[in-house]
Amino acid sequence: MKRFVIALFTLLMSAAVFAQSDLQVLAVVKLNKNEPITVKQIKTRVEMYEKQRSAVLSVDDRKKVLDALIQEKLVLQAAQKAGLTLTDSAVEKMFVQQLSAQLVGRTVTQSELEQFVKQQTNLSLDEFMKQQIGMSVAEYKTYLKNQTIVQQYIFSQRENELKAVAPTDDEIRSFYELNKSSFVWTDMMKLFLVVVPKGEDAEAARAKANDLYTKLKDKKMSVNQLTVESKKENSGFQSGEIIINKNTMSAQQLGISYTDLISLFGNEKDYLASVSEFDTHFQFYMVVKKYDAKMLGLSDVVQPDSTTTVYDYIRSTLGEQKVMQYYTVAAQEIAVGLDTADNVERKKTGDALTKLLSW
Repeated sequence: MKRFVIALFTLLMSAAVFAQSDLQVLAVVKLNKNEPITVKQIKTRVEMYEKQRSAVLSVDDRKKVLDALIQEKLVLQAAQKAGLTLTDSAVEKMFVQQLSAQLVGRTVTQSELEQFVKQQTNLSLDEFMKQQIGMSVAEYKTYLKNQTIVQQYIFSQRENELKAVAPTDDEIRSFYELNKSSFVWTDMMKLFLVVVPKGEDAEAARAKANDLYTKLKDKKMSVNQLTVESKKENSGFQSGEIIINKNTMSAQQLGISYTDLISLFGNEKDYLASVSEFDTHFQFYMVVKKYDAKMLGLSDVVQPDSTTTVYDYIRSTLGEQKVMQYYTVAAQEIAVGLDTADNVERKKTGDALTKLLSW
């Protein structure tokens, strides 16, 4: 019994030491307010980077993460001092739109996003985010908010320079030649999709979905009329055209098996699929148009019914990359100018810092 008590005491003491270590303040950024940077904050950011790179960061790399976090907070405080901010509702919208596009392929609510992740992974959205990027939903929203405010500030300080950042014609054509094999149309299909959320009354939603389906099937309402009706306040359903590819991702997007997707591609224009029930909604769709696979040249459009050519797409993509690179460089330049003894107090340096970052 005595040995058990000693072992338990040792375990509790170890946990307390780790907790105290996580709360150790490594630096304080005080340009606009006193904002400490703790070991725990560094651990969170390091975990995110390690998940992205699938590699463990060295102590020297972790010191660079600390420097980067100091720079980030310096620029963020400068932005806040300049009056720049972002509402919580704007952050929520950015978060949901970003994850909806990546995971679902269409804009959904956070509640629907949570249900989708639960169905696909059997994890909560919080657990999924921690597994994927090492941050909880709340931590990622804070990160997203801060990054956006920092970008707004840099733009306000370097607007003319940012506007001048653009890829050259040679860079665009060179990029196309190096990546030509990736510019293809796979077999694609345009669908008119109707989604009726179950909400509080699943049976009422089922009746509505069946009614809309019948009206479309019997030509009592057209695709255009349904689209207009869906945009009305409290319509109770969503509708619109989507482009799907012949791949597993599109099958997941529609909630069907890949075998059923292949079968769907065997149908012609105006084929109307029956109403399907899912945990959160009812849906049905109609085939609007089919597109055959082909290689794309610089003057071809990247997506059916789009006006964006491959050339335009590459120019935009390279332009965004150059802008993000400039943001990174500009943030570092601005932060270096702000990194003074008055604005930053480094609490831990040398061996003490190395020890705290050697977990």
